[in-house]
Amino acid sequence: MSDFTTTVAEFLLMEFSDNRELQILYFLLFFLFYSAGLMGNLFIVLITTIERRLHTPMYFFLRNLSIVDVCFISVTVPQASINSLLNNRTISVTGCAAQIFLMVFMAYVELTLLTVMAHDRYVAICHPLLYPVIMSSRVCMQMTLTCFFTGLLYAGFHAGYTFQLSFCQSNVIHQFFCDIPSLLKISCSETLSNTLSLLGSGLVIGVGCFAFITASYISIFSTVLRFPVKEHQKKGFSTCVPHIVVVSLFLISSSYVHLQPPSDSGAIKDIILSICYSIIPPFLNPIIYSLRNKQIKEAASITMKRMLLLRNKA
Repeated sequence: MSDFTTTVAEFLLMEFSDNRELQILYFLLFFLFYSAGLMGNLFIVLITTIERRLHTPMYFFLRNLSIVDVCFISVTVPQASINSLLNNRTISVTGCAAQIFLMVFMAYVELTLLTVMAHDRYVAICHPLLYPVIMSSRVCMQMTLTCFFTGLLYAGFHAGYTFQLSFCQSNVIHQFFCDIPSLLKISCSETLSNTLSLLGSGLVIGVGCFAFITASYISIFSTVLRFPVKEHQKKGFSTCVPHIVVVSLFLISSSYVHLQPPSDSGAIKDIILSICYSIIPPFLNPIIYSLRNKQIKEAASITMKRMLLLRNKA
């Protein structure tokens, strides 16, 4: 049999439970996480778009991150919720390929945008006088488009390379969505080159972004600690710590799942870690970046007052 032929017609995703009550409970939990993440991120997109004083590089990147988070959480959670409710585990080969492409693409863009946001904070705090020049609108747009374009190339390569493999023995994916490590475990082709390319590219991008973010925050913290006013120090730290929390959770969980050899992974542990990087960050980002952000809260308050005034006039 050729190593380049996919012979299964569909895949079976892992079910969380065979108990009907638990299936409904999982559906409700997924639905709540999805609804909260969706509304929170759309709220940030709306506020940072309509409020002119939030038209700065920081909120430009935050708006793009929220758009990515909406797409990221929409790739897996709705289908997982419906599958749990209907007790349906099947996903077509085409649907699986699309899900892998979109997941890899969104994860890549999420990580690179978080890296760009660290650079934005570094320039704002360490070189405030040069900030308007270094982080001009054109530069911000170029950075964002670069994240998306290279993400398309990265996701296209890994999705295409994965589906050159043959799946002729098992079609059961031990995960609640299609991902590359789970497919490599059930392929009957030689997967060494796929594993090495996944590990190699993941290490280069993950370690590179982590090193860049770490270097940025070392410079930021050293600068903030030299601020003469304690209140300014507190403000500087408050804008950086939430970003570090989001980056750490995303990097640690996604790296553990994708950078370990396929045979070493355990299904339940992988599912929990996959939830940590595919659902939790898009859910937490709006909470961290909006509830702790004074400017966004003020902008939301002003927007609500304007809407009420327009409604009363109407």
